[in-house]
Amino acid sequence: MQTNRNVRLHRLGSACGLGLTLLLALGWASDMEAQAYRFEATSTAGMHWFKGNTHTHTLNSDGDSPPEYVARWYKEHGYDFLVLSDHNVLTDPGALGHLVDSTFIMIPGEEVTSSFQQRPVHVNGLNLSSAVEPQVGLTLVATIQQNVDAVRAVDGVPHINHPNYRWALGAEALAQVERYRLLEIFNGHPEVNNQGGGDSPGMEEVWDILLTSGMRVFAIAVDDAHHFQGEFGPDRVNPGRGWVVVKTRALDAGEIMRSLESGLFYASTGVELEDIVVTATALEVRIKQRGDFRYTTTFIGAGGRILKRSGAIQAVYELDGPVQYVRARVTDSRGAVAWTQPVFVISKAAQ
Repeated sequence: MQTNRNVRLHRLGSACGLGLTLLLALGWASDMEAQAYRFEATSTAGMHWFKGNTHTHTLNSDGDSPPEYVARWYKEHGYDFLVLSDHNVLTDPGALGHLVDSTFIMIPGEEVTSSFQQRPVHVNGLNLSSAVEPQVGLTLVATIQQNVDAVRAVDGVPHINHPNYRWALGAEALAQVERYRLLEIFNGHPEVNNQGGGDSPGMEEVWDILLTSGMRVFAIAVDDAHHFQGEFGPDRVNPGRGWVVVKTRALDAGEIMRSLESGLFYASTGVELEDIVVTATALEVRIKQRGDFRYTTTFIGAGGRILKRSGAIQAVYELDGPVQYVRARVTDSRGAVAWTQPVFVISKAAQ
Protein backbone atom coordinates (compact mmCIF):
# COMPACT_ATOMS: atom_id res chain seq x y z
CA MET A 1 0.00 0.00 0.00
CA GLN A 2 2.80 2.43 0.95
CA THR A 3 4.64 1.72 -2.32
CA ASN A 4 1.57 2.68 -4.37
CA ARG A 5 1.19 5.90 -2.39
CA ASN A 6 4.83 6.83 -3.00
CA VAL A 7 4.45 6.23 -6.73
CA ARG A 8 1.41 8.51 -6.82
CA LEU A 9 3.20 11.26 -4.92
CA HIS A 10 6.15 10.99 -7.30
CA ARG A 11 3.81 11.39 -10.26
CA LEU A 12 2.00 14.40 -8.83
CA GLY A 13 4.87 16.67 -9.86
CA SER A 14 4.10 15.95 -13.51
CA ALA A 15 0.32 15.91 -13.18
CA CYS A 16 -0.15 19.15 -15.10
CA GLY A 17 1.30 17.70 -18.29
CA LEU A 18 5.01 17.70 -17.58
CA GLY A 19 5.06 13.89 -17.42
CA LEU A 20 3.78 13.38 -20.98
CA THR A 21 6.10 11.68 -23.41
CA LEU A 22 8.22 13.74 -25.81
CA LEU A 23 6.04 12.56 -28.68
CA LEU A 24 2.94 14.02 -27.06
CA ALA A 25 4.74 17.25 -26.19
CA LEU A 26 5.58 17.67 -29.86
CA GLY A 27 2.09 16.61 -30.94
CA TRP A 28 3.56 13.92 -33.21
CA ALA A 29 2.78 10.24 -33.65
CA SER A 30 3.21 8.03 -36.67
CA ASP A 31 0.45 5.84 -38.09
CA MET A 32 2.37 2.83 -36.86
CA GLU A 33 2.45 4.20 -33.33
CA ALA A 34 -1.26 5.04 -33.44
CA GLN A 35 -2.04 1.46 -34.38
CA ALA A 36 -0.05 0.21 -31.40
CA TYR A 37 -2.57 1.57 -28.88
CA ARG A 38 -6.24 1.00 -28.17
CA PHE A 39 -8.96 2.14 -25.80
CA GLU A 40 -10.12 -0.20 -23.08
CA ALA A 41 -13.60 -0.90 -24.40
CA THR A 42 -16.23 -2.65 -22.25
CA SER A 43 -19.22 -4.31 -23.86
CA THR A 44 -22.47 -2.60 -22.83
CA ALA A 45 -24.82 -4.66 -24.99
CA GLY A 46 -28.21 -5.03 -23.35
CA MET A 47 -27.59 -2.25 -20.85
CA HIS A 48 -29.81 0.76 -20.15
CA TRP A 49 -29.34 4.21 -18.62
CA PHE A 50 -30.70 4.97 -15.12
CA LYS A 51 -30.62 8.38 -13.43
CA GLY A 52 -29.90 8.70 -9.73
CA ASN A 53 -28.59 10.77 -6.85
CA THR A 54 -26.18 9.41 -4.25
CA HIS A 55 -26.05 12.30 -1.76
CA THR A 56 -29.04 13.95 -0.07
CA HIS A 57 -30.37 14.63 3.42
CA THR A 58 -33.56 14.33 5.45
CA LEU A 59 -34.80 15.28 8.93
CA ASN A 60 -32.79 12.31 10.19
CA SER A 61 -29.77 14.64 10.11
CA ASP A 62 -29.75 18.23 8.83
CA GLY A 63 -32.34 18.19 6.05
CA ASP A 64 -35.69 19.97 6.32
CA SER A 65 -38.01 17.16 5.20
CA PRO A 66 -38.86 13.60 6.25
CA PRO A 67 -37.46 10.67 4.24
CA GLU A 68 -40.76 9.97 2.49
CA TYR A 69 -41.09 13.56 1.25
CA VAL A 70 -37.50 13.54 -0.04
CA ALA A 71 -37.84 10.18 -1.79
CA ARG A 72 -41.12 11.22 -3.37
CA TRP A 73 -39.54 14.43 -4.73
CA TYR A 74 -36.90 12.44 -6.61
CA LYS A 75 -39.35 9.85 -7.88
CA GLU A 76 -41.71 12.54 -9.17
CA HIS A 77 -38.84 14.34 -10.91
CA GLY A 78 -37.76 11.42 -13.06
CA TYR A 79 -35.01 9.78 -11.00
CA ASP A 80 -34.69 6.01 -11.11
CA PHE A 81 -32.73 5.50 -7.89
CA LEU A 82 -31.87 7.41 -4.74
CA VAL A 83 -29.49 7.13 -1.79
CA LEU A 84 -30.52 8.93 1.41
CA SER A 85 -27.17 9.85 2.97
CA ASP A 86 -27.81 11.40 6.37
CA HIS A 87 -24.84 12.29 8.58
CA ASN A 88 -23.83 9.24 10.63
CA VAL A 89 -27.32 7.81 10.29
CA LEU A 90 -28.29 4.86 8.11
CA THR A 91 -31.81 5.78 6.98
CA ASP A 92 -33.68 2.52 6.44
CA PRO A 93 -35.17 2.56 2.93
CA GLY A 94 -37.29 -0.44 3.87
CA ALA A 95 -39.79 1.90 5.51
CA LEU A 96 -40.27 3.53 2.11
CA GLY A 97 -40.94 0.30 0.25
CA HIS A 98 -44.32 1.53 -0.90
CA LEU A 99 -42.50 4.04 -3.15
CA VAL A 100 -40.38 1.35 -4.78
CA ASP A 101 -41.56 -0.16 -8.05
CA SER A 102 -40.21 -1.11 -11.46
CA THR A 103 -39.27 2.54 -12.14
CA PHE A 104 -37.72 3.61 -8.82
CA ILE A 105 -35.55 2.01 -6.14
CA MET A 106 -34.00 3.12 -2.86
CA ILE A 107 -30.40 2.22 -1.96
CA PRO A 108 -29.28 2.33 1.70
CA GLY A 109 -26.59 4.88 2.47
CA GLU A 110 -24.93 7.15 5.00
CA GLU A 111 -22.65 10.18 4.95
CA VAL A 112 -19.92 9.02 7.32
CA THR A 113 -18.97 12.33 8.88
CA SER A 114 -15.65 12.80 10.64
CA SER A 115 -12.85 15.37 10.84
CA PHE A 116 -9.15 15.76 11.43
CA GLN A 117 -7.88 18.91 13.13
CA GLN A 118 -11.05 20.78 12.12
CA ARG A 119 -10.83 19.61 8.51
CA PRO A 120 -14.11 17.91 7.53
CA VAL A 121 -13.76 14.36 6.25
CA HIS A 122 -17.04 13.17 4.73
CA VAL A 123 -17.23 9.81 2.98
CA ASN A 124 -20.50 8.52 1.59
CA GLY A 125 -21.23 4.83 1.95
CA LEU A 126 -23.53 3.39 -0.73
CA ASN A 127 -25.51 0.14 -0.52
CA LEU A 128 -24.46 -0.45 3.08
CA SER A 129 -25.37 -3.60 4.97
CA SER A 130 -25.18 -1.74 8.31
CA ALA A 131 -24.37 1.65 9.78
CA VAL A 132 -20.75 2.85 9.80
CA GLU A 133 -19.09 4.52 12.78
CA PRO A 134 -16.98 7.56 11.81
CA GLN A 135 -13.23 7.07 12.20
CA VAL A 136 -10.42 9.42 13.22
CA GLY A 137 -6.81 8.54 12.38
CA LEU A 138 -3.42 9.92 13.35
CA THR A 139 -3.19 12.00 10.15
CA LEU A 140 -5.58 13.51 7.63
CA VAL A 141 -4.81 10.78 5.09
CA ALA A 142 -5.25 8.07 7.72
CA THR A 143 -8.61 9.54 8.70
CA ILE A 144 -9.86 9.48 5.10
CA GLN A 145 -8.47 5.98 4.58
CA GLN A 146 -10.02 4.55 7.75
CA ASN A 147 -13.46 5.87 6.81
CA VAL A 148 -13.13 4.46 3.29
CA ASP A 149 -12.07 1.12 4.80
CA ALA A 150 -14.97 1.19 7.27
CA VAL A 151 -17.42 1.52 4.36
CA ARG A 152 -15.73 -1.36 2.53
CA ALA A 153 -15.87 -3.48 5.71
CA VAL A 154 -19.68 -3.58 5.53
CA ASP A 155 -19.69 -4.27 1.77
CA GLY A 156 -20.44 -0.67 0.87
CA VAL A 157 -19.14 1.48 -1.95
CA PRO A 158 -17.38 4.68 -0.79
CA HIS A 159 -17.25 8.04 -2.45
CA ILE A 160 -15.30 10.99 -1.11
CA ASN A 161 -17.46 14.07 -0.72
CA HIS A 162 -16.82 17.74 -1.58
CA PRO A 163 -13.02 17.81 -1.02
CA ASN A 164 -12.88 21.61 -1.38
CA TYR A 165 -15.42 22.15 1.41
CA ARG A 166 -13.47 24.36 3.84
CA TRP A 167 -10.47 23.55 1.59
CA ALA A 168 -10.07 20.31 3.56
CA LEU A 169 -8.81 17.62 1.16
CA GLY A 170 -6.20 18.52 -1.44
CA ALA A 171 -4.93 16.45 -4.36
CA GLU A 172 -1.83 15.34 -2.45
CA ALA A 173 -3.93 13.80 0.32
CA LEU A 174 -6.45 12.25 -2.08
CA ALA A 175 -3.61 10.66 -4.07
CA GLN A 176 -2.50 8.71 -1.01
CA VAL A 177 -5.91 7.18 -0.25
CA GLU A 178 -6.65 3.73 -1.63
CA ARG A 179 -9.68 1.51 -2.22
CA TYR A 180 -11.98 4.25 -3.52
CA ARG A 181 -13.11 4.81 -7.08
CA LEU A 182 -15.64 7.66 -6.76
CA LEU A 183 -15.00 11.35 -6.12
CA GLU A 184 -17.40 14.28 -6.11
CA ILE A 185 -16.27 16.85 -8.65
CA PHE A 186 -19.61 18.66 -8.55
CA ASN A 187 -21.69 19.16 -5.42
CA GLY A 188 -24.76 21.41 -5.49
CA HIS A 189 -24.17 22.94 -2.04
CA PRO A 190 -23.29 26.63 -2.51
CA GLU A 191 -20.38 26.50 -0.02
CA VAL A 192 -18.24 23.63 -1.32
CA ASN A 193 -15.94 25.55 -3.72
CA ASN A 194 -16.28 23.26 -6.74
CA GLN A 195 -14.38 25.75 -8.91
CA GLY A 196 -11.46 26.21 -6.55
CA GLY A 197 -9.91 29.59 -5.85
CA GLY A 198 -6.62 31.30 -5.17
CA ASP A 199 -3.91 28.65 -5.28
CA SER A 200 -6.39 25.80 -4.73
CA PRO A 201 -7.46 23.97 -7.91
CA GLY A 202 -11.06 23.27 -8.79
CA MET A 203 -12.36 19.74 -8.50
CA GLU A 204 -12.15 18.96 -12.21
CA GLU A 205 -8.46 19.90 -12.14
CA VAL A 206 -7.95 17.79 -9.01
CA TRP A 207 -9.54 14.88 -10.86
CA ASP A 208 -7.06 15.23 -13.72
CA ILE A 209 -4.17 15.42 -11.26
CA LEU A 210 -5.24 12.12 -9.73
CA LEU A 211 -5.82 10.45 -13.09
CA THR A 212 -2.47 11.64 -14.40
CA SER A 213 -0.77 10.27 -11.28
CA GLY A 214 -2.03 6.82 -12.27
CA MET A 215 -5.19 6.50 -10.20
CA ARG A 216 -8.45 5.19 -11.60
CA VAL A 217 -11.00 7.51 -10.07
CA PHE A 218 -14.42 8.31 -11.51
CA ALA A 219 -16.23 11.63 -11.14
CA ILE A 220 -19.70 11.98 -9.73
CA ALA A 221 -22.09 14.92 -9.47
CA VAL A 222 -24.59 15.23 -6.62
CA ASP A 223 -26.94 17.84 -5.27
CA ASP A 224 -26.28 17.20 -1.53
CA ALA A 225 -29.80 18.55 -1.02
CA HIS A 226 -30.96 19.80 2.39
CA HIS A 227 -33.78 22.19 1.48
CA PHE A 228 -36.97 20.82 -0.06
CA GLN A 229 -39.30 23.33 1.59
CA GLY A 230 -39.72 27.02 0.83
CA GLU A 231 -37.66 28.93 -1.70
CA PHE A 232 -35.52 27.29 -4.37
CA GLY A 233 -32.59 29.63 -4.96
CA PRO A 234 -28.80 29.84 -5.37
CA ASP A 235 -28.15 30.31 -1.65
CA ARG A 236 -30.35 27.37 -0.66
CA VAL A 237 -29.27 23.73 -0.80
CA ASN A 238 -32.00 22.52 -3.14
CA PRO A 239 -32.39 19.22 -5.02
CA GLY A 240 -31.94 18.63 -8.73
CA ARG A 241 -28.54 20.28 -9.23
CA GLY A 242 -26.29 17.30 -9.90
CA TRP A 243 -26.75 13.61 -10.61
CA VAL A 244 -25.31 10.51 -12.23
CA VAL A 245 -26.70 8.44 -15.10
CA VAL A 246 -25.55 4.84 -14.83
CA LYS A 247 -25.51 2.15 -17.50
CA THR A 248 -26.59 -1.26 -16.20
CA ARG A 249 -28.53 -4.30 -17.27
CA ALA A 250 -31.22 -3.77 -14.64
CA LEU A 251 -32.48 -1.26 -12.09
CA ASP A 252 -30.81 -3.11 -9.25
CA ALA A 253 -28.63 -1.81 -6.40
CA GLY A 254 -25.85 -4.34 -6.94
CA GLU A 255 -25.78 -3.73 -10.68
CA ILE A 256 -25.65 0.03 -10.12
CA MET A 257 -22.73 -0.30 -7.70
CA ARG A 258 -20.76 -2.44 -10.15
CA SER A 259 -21.30 0.04 -12.96
CA LEU A 260 -20.34 3.00 -10.78
CA GLU A 261 -17.08 1.38 -9.76
CA SER A 262 -16.39 0.39 -13.37
CA GLY A 263 -16.94 3.92 -14.69
CA LEU A 264 -20.04 3.00 -16.70
CA PHE A 265 -21.83 6.27 -16.06
CA TYR A 266 -21.70 9.98 -16.64
CA ALA A 267 -22.19 12.90 -14.25
CA SER A 268 -24.35 15.90 -15.08
CA THR A 269 -25.69 19.26 -13.97
CA GLY A 270 -28.23 19.34 -16.79
CA VAL A 271 -26.83 18.01 -20.07
CA GLU A 272 -28.35 14.70 -21.17
CA LEU A 273 -26.54 12.17 -23.32
CA GLU A 274 -28.12 9.66 -25.65
CA ASP A 275 -25.15 7.33 -25.39
CA ILE A 276 -21.40 7.00 -24.94
CA VAL A 277 -19.81 4.58 -27.39
CA VAL A 278 -16.27 3.33 -26.95
CA THR A 279 -14.47 1.19 -29.51
CA ALA A 280 -10.82 0.21 -29.69
CA THR A 281 -10.04 3.37 -31.67
CA ALA A 282 -12.73 5.96 -30.90
CA LEU A 283 -14.72 7.64 -28.12
CA GLU A 284 -18.10 8.93 -29.33
CA VAL A 285 -20.40 11.12 -27.23
CA ARG A 286 -23.98 11.31 -28.49
CA ILE A 287 -25.79 14.31 -27.01
CA LYS A 288 -29.55 14.53 -26.49
CA GLN A 289 -30.74 17.73 -28.16
CA ARG A 290 -32.76 20.07 -25.95
CA GLY A 291 -34.58 23.01 -27.54
CA ASP A 292 -32.21 25.12 -29.60
CA PHE A 293 -29.27 24.71 -27.21
CA ARG A 294 -25.84 24.37 -28.73
CA TYR A 295 -23.18 22.12 -27.28
CA THR A 296 -19.40 22.11 -27.00
CA THR A 297 -17.64 18.82 -26.33
CA THR A 298 -14.09 19.08 -25.07
CA PHE A 299 -11.97 15.93 -25.11
CA ILE A 300 -9.37 16.05 -22.34
CA GLY A 301 -6.27 13.98 -21.64
CA ALA A 302 -3.53 13.66 -19.05
CA GLY A 303 -2.63 16.83 -17.19
CA GLY A 304 -5.93 18.39 -18.26
CA ARG A 305 -4.59 18.81 -21.79
CA ILE A 306 -7.27 19.66 -24.34
CA LEU A 307 -7.07 17.13 -27.15
CA LYS A 308 -9.99 18.27 -29.30
CA ARG A 309 -13.13 20.43 -29.29
CA SER A 310 -16.30 19.73 -31.24
CA GLY A 311 -19.63 21.48 -31.74
CA ALA A 312 -21.28 18.38 -33.21
CA ILE A 313 -24.27 16.71 -31.60
CA GLN A 314 -22.31 13.46 -32.01
CA ALA A 315 -18.75 14.31 -31.07
CA VAL A 316 -15.99 11.82 -31.80
CA TYR A 317 -12.38 11.54 -30.68
CA GLU A 318 -10.28 9.14 -32.71
CA LEU A 319 -7.31 7.63 -30.95
CA ASP A 320 -4.13 8.62 -32.77
CA GLY A 321 -1.30 7.88 -30.38
CA PRO A 322 -0.09 7.02 -26.89
CA VAL A 323 -2.31 9.20 -24.70
CA GLN A 324 -2.87 8.00 -21.13
CA TYR A 325 -6.64 8.50 -21.05
CA VAL A 326 -9.38 10.50 -22.74
CA ARG A 327 -12.49 11.94 -21.11
CA ALA A 328 -15.13 14.36 -22.38
CA ARG A 329 -16.80 17.43 -20.93
CA VAL A 330 -20.00 18.54 -22.68
CA THR A 331 -21.23 22.09 -21.99
CA ASP A 332 -24.49 23.50 -23.28
CA SER A 333 -25.17 27.12 -24.20
CA ARG A 334 -26.73 27.91 -20.83
CA GLY A 335 -23.75 26.53 -18.89
CA ALA A 336 -24.94 23.07 -17.82
CA VAL A 337 -22.32 20.32 -18.03
CA ALA A 338 -21.97 16.57 -18.42
CA TRP A 339 -18.74 14.71 -17.71
CA THR A 340 -17.98 11.29 -19.16
CA GLN A 341 -15.58 9.01 -17.32
CA PRO A 342 -12.00 8.56 -18.53
CA VAL A 343 -11.37 5.87 -21.10
CA PHE A 344 -7.90 4.46 -20.55
CA VAL A 345 -5.47 3.63 -23.32
CA ILE A 346 -3.34 0.50 -23.37
CA SER A 347 -0.57 -0.75 -25.59
CA LYS A 348 -1.49 -3.69 -27.78
CA ALA A 349 1.98 -5.06 -27.10
CA ALA A 350 1.12 -5.26 -23.39
CA GLN A 351 -1.87 -7.55 -23.94
